[in-house]
Amino acid sequence: MTDENTHFGFQSVPLGEKQGRVNEVFHSVAGRYDLMNDLMSAGLHRLWKNNLVAMLRPPRNRPFRHLDVAGGTGDVAFRILDAGGPQTHVTVLDINGEMLKVGQERAGHAYEGRIDFVEANAESLPLETAAFDAYTIAFGIRNVPRIDAALREAYRVLKPGGRFLCLEFSKVDVPGLDRIYDAYSFNVIPRLGRMVTGDAESYQYLVESIRRFPPPAAFARMIEQAGFKRVTYRPLTAGVVAIHSGWKI
Repeated sequence: MTDENTHFGFQSVPLGEKQGRVNEVFHSVAGRYDLMNDLMSAGLHRLWKNNLVAMLRPPRNRPFRHLDVAGGTGDVAFRILDAGGPQTHVTVLDINGEMLKVGQERAGHAYEGRIDFVEANAESLPLETAAFDAYTIAFGIRNVPRIDAALREAYRVLKPGGRFLCLEFSKVDVPGLDRIYDAYSFNVIPRLGRMVTGDAESYQYLVESIRRFPPPAAFARMIEQAGFKRVTYRPLTAGVVAIHSGWKI
């Protein structure tokens, strides 16, 4: 892969084209994105996101400003707001307007004054430096064309002492289960996508993008290269996903 090319699933595409292709994927599936997550993971994505919020531990007794990137439907943001106190505020940022519309509709007036939605690119955040206490991104960073740029931006917008948390698909670490997982991913998920959303190709891409994402130790090094310290990762469900953590110190 050269500087001018990147991967879109198993395809090699010009770097400038990837974001547009990713946008098309999420525009296509936005309305049933969370339903598909339930079906694909047998509901496990809820537990994984709960683990993410448990690691974050938003405070209940002081102001806490949080940024959730690639979280358009609000699934993680609502959990953080429920776990935090009345002074917890979450900015939901997503490059895809259709995903944000779903999140805004779901939020309604339930979190009035505590949540806002911003359409923007993770690689170039239209946000102040050192403005947020924490940053999360769940199942989004593998879709970013320039992951290193997104990590640098995460570091920039965090306050000193702020925490970065990333929930992402990882590498199954149980012999035998990896083959079962691959068979399920490539044979079942695209068909499920066709049945539920009318779109098998988008879910074929999503499955392939998981396989192209760096192994957890390599991704941890990328986080460190962006400036974060005390970088760790925690595999969940036999390594199907992992939560990466880093601190701006």
